Amino acid sequence: MVRAVPSARRPAQLRAPRDPARRPRLRGRGSRVREAEVAEAVRTLAVLLQAGAAPLAAWHHLAESGSAVAVGVVAETVEHGRPLVEAIREGGGVWRVVAAAWGIAGTVGAPLGEVLRAIAAALEGAGEIRDEVAVALAEPAGTARLMLWLPLVGLLLGGALGFDTTTVLLTRPAGWICLAAGLGLLLLARGWTRALVRRAAPPAGIPGIRAELLVVALAGGTAIPRARALVEQELAEGEDAATAEEAIERILRLSVAAGVPAVELLRAEADRARREARTAGRTGAARLSSRLLLPLGICTLPAFLLLGVAPLILSVLSTTPLPFA
Repeated sequence: MVRAVPSARRPAQLRAPRDPARRPRLRGRGSRVREAEVAEAVRTLAVLLQAGAAPLAAWHHLAESGSAVAVGVVAETVEHGRPLVEAIREGGGVWRVVAAAWGIAGTVGAPLGEVLRAIAAALEGAGEIRDEVAVALAEPAGTARLMLWLPLVGLLLGGALGFDTTTVLLTRPAGWICLAAGLGLLLLARGWTRALVRRAAPPAGIPGIRAELLVVALAGGTAIPRARALVEQELAEGEDAATAEEAIERILRLSVAAGVPAVELLRAEADRARREARTAGRTGAARLSSRLLLPLGICTLPAFLLLGVAPLILSVLSTTPLPFA
């Protein structure tokens, strides 16, 4: 065990406030951190542990390198006496997965350094999937947001051509109808576009993480029922539980029928889940381009006619004398 360094000799950035009301707030911080950043920190911890550092000493080194979550973990553990796994879990987001792997490895006696390397690889895979999908979604989503400005551009264009379209919209009953209907269609197009982009984005969680954690539990020689119970106990959030459990059940049945160790089959299942998530993300991004035509044709273009073309026509009619007048 590594003895805690007295707070007087500890670097200032590692000291926690004595007042309980001013304890570091960790909850939710991990949810704003990219998977790649967490993976880098976890891999650093794995290297330190495999080099012979004790767990708490490894977190001290990580905190000194500038990791905000590590600073909070050290403060919660040393100053307030919280278990290390609970302090890691307070990081929120993907740090809960790290805490789950840490807790399972400590329970079954699996080598923690190797476990953290595997979790870092899974986090990197999830981060790569999210980044690839974000890049694929950027072009259609950006085009859709740009098209939302089309009705306002039409309104400004009418004014630039010398027609008092703004006065028509604000002072005439027909203009009021065009303004209300056009703004309503713009709001509908904005909400519809955001919903389509949100639906095309990859779901939260790390694909294949349940299989990865089950591998961790089995690596310590634990029986399968006990290993599955540990995963359920430690994993608070992640991929869809029903789908993941169905795939794991199928893998375990195959392992028993074929007499093959379940660990390698579960690792293959985790890789398959990540490949499917990547494919689903790319497919959703490709379909988004065509689906965004719906709010464009149904809402944005009619709004352009109501806010840009209709006031222009009304302004022309108001300034053109009638032939029989």
